[in-house]
Amino acid sequence: MEILGATLRVCVDDLETAIPFYEGLAGGTAQRFERGGVQVAAVGSFLLMSGPEPELEVLRRVAATIAVKDVDEAHRVLTEQGARIVAGPVATPVGRNLLAVHPDGSVFEYADQRG
Repeated sequence: MEILGATLRVCVDDLETAIPFYEGLAGGTAQRFERGGVQVAAVGSFLLMSGPEPELEVLRRVAATIAVKDVDEAHRVLTEQGARIVAGPVATPVGRNLLAVHPDGSVFEYADQRG
């Protein structure tokens, strides 16, 4: 499985207030979208999320998003290594993802940019 990078997940109270700081920090412009009632802004290596507390509570359990070349391959390798796949692979606005619980209990999202 080829890991291409990682994105840090940050839950914020006010997305509009947080975005300028992270744009200045990362030196880029936020890409915004909404998913499941949660407002999201991707800025460099940060994924800012704001929305209803019940949804954010679930999102806080995911340590990071790991970018991979192919989610299907990630699924295979993770399963072989003893991880438990709890969701996916499913389509996202930019590709596909899955959620995996590692044997140590850590939860990670694995995402690709394939259609």
